[in-house]
Amino acid sequence: MNVGIIGIGVFLPTERMTAEDIAEKANLPIEVVKIKMGITEKPIAGDNDHTVQMAIRAAEKALEHATIDAKDIDVIIYFGEEHKEYPLWTAGIKIQEELGATNAWAFDIQLRCGTAILAMKLAKSLMISDDNIRTVLLAGGYRNHDLIDYQNERTRFMFNLGAGGGALVLKRDVLENLIYESAIITDGSFSEDVIVPFGGTKQPLTPELLLQGLYRLDVTDPQGMKTRLEQRSLDNFIKVIRNSLSKSGFDEKNLAYIGMLHMKKSAHEFVLKSFHLKEENSIYLSNYGHIGQIDQILSLQLALKEKKIQDGDVITLVSAGIGYAWGAITIQWGKQRGGRDDSL
Repeated sequence: MNVGIIGIGVFLPTERMTAEDIAEKANLPIEVVKIKMGITEKPIAGDNDHTVQMAIRAAEKALEHATIDAKDIDVIIYFGEEHKEYPLWTAGIKIQEELGATNAWAFDIQLRCGTAILAMKLAKSLMISDDNIRTVLLAGGYRNHDLIDYQNERTRFMFNLGAGGGALVLKRDVLENLIYESAIITDGSFSEDVIVPFGGTKQPLTPELLLQGLYRLDVTDPQGMKTRLEQRSLDNFIKVIRNSLSKSGFDEKNLAYIGMLHMKKSAHEFVLKSFHLKEENSIYLSNYGHIGQIDQILSLQLALKEKKIQDGDVITLVSAGIGYAWGAITIQWGKQRGGRDDSL
């Protein structure tokens, strides 16, 4: 039984924050922002660019691309951020209502910036296990730049956070853009390294704390986290890509494109070199920054537009999420003469 991608949608706000803006806010040399952080500019949310609203706009584009009606959707999975319109709210059901997906049921999942990979894995599993599920919409939004204090040096590696929405339409029993196997690693030793300290049950957000701006992201042990994470993260990037390819029945030499999240340019280049790939085998998102869970969908759409992906190409999407989680999933793009039967 095959599952393939039949629709892609990305929504980006029109407002931009440039490298110069970030350098001024953070009191950093412009070279640090442009070269070390790898940011030229990034989209940021306007007054009406709410998290789930951006997911809905992306979903509309994905449905249009797939040329299907919302009533054809069986399940909607919201994979966007928890920082959204309301703190206690099931976003997937809102998306269902706004699209008019009256035949669907919906739910939310969360693995920080690794959630898109998880959503694709879960959607495929649902279709394999339930014959009534034939078409699944994945949609998410992200605007965690709201939670960044540019004066807080501990969060400097998150100055690239931007805003946007992304969506995919997945369908079973198709012979195009086939989704193969995924690999996910989680490491709980990092689970409380990056948090919003206030606003939960441990430290409720009071008016006084709100005025002090203590509702933003912070890093509890920056040096310790850097020491523990630096090499482990790169190793896990390589491991999940290799595992995903191997489980999918492909050799590393088959890999034609890697859709990566935005990270330091040196780390991006390291991953490519590890698979003997060149700059043209990926897209470095310097004009977009890091839009969380949306990065892989954005990279895929940009690569198709720039014709970096051809029919028959094997591509792997790879992510990393605070917590810490690494994930990869392999896709063979284009029309296929046949597909592997995953029920065997």
